[in-house]
Amino acid sequence: MILGKFFGAIRGQLNKLANFFWEADPIAQMQYEYDMAVEQLKEGRQGLEQYRGLVERVSRQVKDGESQITKLQAQAKAYLKAGDRETAGSFALQLTKAKATLEENKGQLAMHEQAYGNNLKKIQFANKKLVEVKDKISKYDAELKMSEAEAEVAKLTQSFNMDVTTDFGQLEDVIQRKIDGNRGKARVASDLSTDGIAKIDAEERMEKSMADDALKDLEVELGMRAPETTPVVTTAKDLGPAETVAEPEKVAE
Repeated sequence: MILGKFFGAIRGQLNKLANFFWEADPIAQMQYEYDMAVEQLKEGRQGLEQYRGLVERVSRQVKDGESQITKLQAQAKAYLKAGDRETAGSFALQLTKAKATLEENKGQLAMHEQAYGNNLKKIQFANKKLVEVKDKISKYDAELKMSEAEAEVAKLTQSFNMDVTTDFGQLEDVIQRKIDGNRGKARVASDLSTDGIAKIDAEERMEKSMADDALKDLEVELGMRAPETTPVVTTAKDLGPAETVAEPEKVAE
């Protein structure tokens, strides 16, 4: 009585422990059960292979019996034709025993063939079910992981609420204020950047002109360009004020 209660309590604790592991990782438990079934199926297949060996042996005995009967019939018939009834009778007796053994072996063969066929069918069915279980394990594993991911995303969506009353909302406000400050500094720098631009532009124009002159000199030096000549500007010599010749006065008629 006391031992019965004790073992009952132990069994209850073991069941609780098993339920804990089942709840903790059901996919792993399914995989474990699948692996156990696969091992049992392997053992069943090995047993079926051994049983098939027995069936083949009985089948061979049936074939040997049929050959022996054919041989004994021919021998008995030959001795009868030869008039040796005593020897023919001996072969006839062996023939009768061989026929009885053959019928017994045929019965055994039929029984073993049927048993083998039934066991083969069971193993094939079990193998088919194991394939289905394996597919279910993969499916459930994917669905379970997806549902867990969806649950985590749902929690993150709630946690990442950008309301000003939440930590993320306050942090976002700090970030926006820093961005506004940086943009203000950049605008001031841009407004001040026009100072000295005219001088820079003048230097750039001077450098461009010098570069053009240097390039022209190089082209002349390489014979790629005729040297430029300075045009002569003709100027009138200053000989003093020109004398004016008085026109003759007209004589009144």
